[in-house]
Formats: sequence, C-alpha cells, structure tokens
Amino acid sequence: MSATNSRAEVARAPMPAVPLTIEGASVLHQMMRFHWPAWRALPAAKRSDILRAAAPVLRGMEAGPDASQSALYSLLGHKGDFMLVHFRPSFDELNRAEIEISKLELSDYLERVNSYLSMIELGLYDSTVKVYESLATRGVEPHSTEWEQEVGAIVERQREAMKSRLYPAIPDARYVCFYPMDRRRGEDKNWYTLPIEERQRQMHEHGMVGRRYAGEVKQIITASIGFDDWEWGVDLFADNPLVFKKLIYEMRFDEVSAVYALFGSFFVGLRVAAEKLAEVLQM
Repeated sequence: MSATNSRAEVARAPMPAVPLTIEGASVLHQMMRFHWPAWRALPAAKRSDILRAAAPVLRGMEAGPDASQSALYSLLGHKGDFMLVHFRPSFDELNRAEIEISKLELSDYLERVNSYLSMIELGLYDSTVKVYESLATRGVEPHSTEWEQEVGAIVERQREAMKSRLYPAIPDARYVCFYPMDRRRGEDKNWYTLPIEERQRQMHEHGMVGRRYAGEVKQIITASIGFDDWEWGVDLFADNPLVFKKLIYEMRFDEVSAVYALFGSFFVGLRVAAEKLAEVLQM
C-alpha cells in the first residue's frame, strides 16, 4: 500500500473517542452531622477548650496557599450540618488533611455522613477535535510515537496556560452548591457512543450558558471517574444563592443535560470562617 493510500485511510478512520483532559488539584468534600445533644451536655468551659484547640488548625487550613486550602460550610437541610471542602496538590495531602481533622477533639462530635473524592479537570474538547483532525489529515496513525508526542505537547501547553484554573484558591463566596453527576450510558441514550465531534458540539453549547453567569458564580468542575461513585463533581460558589437555581435550570435545557445528564444529591451551605465557628457552635 502506498504512503498516499495509507494517509487517506487514516484520514477516513473515526477519531479516537476519548477527549483530552488536564488535571490539577485534588479535592475532598466531607459532609458531617454534628452531635448537638452530646455537645450541649458538655460544661461550657470544656466546649471552649475544644474550640480553642481546633481554631488554629482550622485557621491554618483555611489560610493555606492556592490549591492547599480548606473551607468550612454550614449545610442547609437534613443531609448534614457541616461540609468541609479541601483543595490539595495531591491525594497524599488530602489524606493528611483528613487525618488532621480526625485528630481534633472536636471531631468526636462530628459524624461523617458522606464524602466525595475528585480532582479538578478541564476538558479540552475543542482542542482535541482540532488536533485529531490535523493529525488525521497528515496521515499520522493514532497512538503512534509521532501522535503521542504531538498530543503530549499540546496538553503540556494547555496545562501551563491554565495553571491558575487547575490549582485555584477556594473562592471566598458566601454560598456553595455542590453536586455529583454522570453522563447517561443506557441502552437508549449513551453519551459515550456519540462521535467525539458531536460531543464537542454539545459541550460547546453547554459551556456558552455558563459563560453568561461568569460574573455571578464561580464554577469548578472535578473528575471522579475511578475515584468515587459518580463521574464528575460540580462546585458553584456565589454570594447570591438564587444564581444556583437560575444557572442549573437554564442548563437543563441544553441538549447535553436534557438528554444525557444524571444528577446526584445537592448540598448547599453557607461559608463559616474558622474564627466564627465558636459563634455557630455556642448559639
């Protein structure tokens, strides 16, 4: 077979199905229920001692550098009383943060009722389709040495350009909304069997809705495939919780959400600064 025919066959072949992604900070959400009866039964002096010991630890975790911070939220509703959100550079450091919280005497009054482990992810659908098309036109075989080198170089450039989004600080907003989600993969509708060009089109339209809310809400997407029960986690941070409803409702009408999205439980909370925790627990 001639080189020309070989290139033509590569160009006609379907693109690789998996989009390129870049990953950043490791993220852990801890949902906890507070044992109020046991806490109220303690003498006031004992409660103060426990809070005094916890305060510097929580303040230190709260004040860490970007992607090495923790934030505490008071949850609304029956799903828990508090949620701790940890951003760290690695799973090892997430584990240390979790253990550090467990060592506090305050932890004796916190029951873990849920958790979510994930990693900040930026999907590169647009770049993926462009580079795959370019490589196919030139007859570069998928997953060949040349293919891997060019794709790797593009991923590295994107990773450097988007470093601040991959390793962000936890936004200093009054409210948080967290929920996990999947892409439908049933017998009738299966996201993962769509051609990558079609997935790219739908994700582009979906992203355009989010951009209209950029000044009102900060969105951080984390990937959890292989880490937890759902495929992605979504954190929304805002000073006005109404924007959560408006953004998520509008996105429901996108094809990618209307047809292919499945959602888990939603957790909405109010930010509690470490220095204010005593006020909350002494109410």
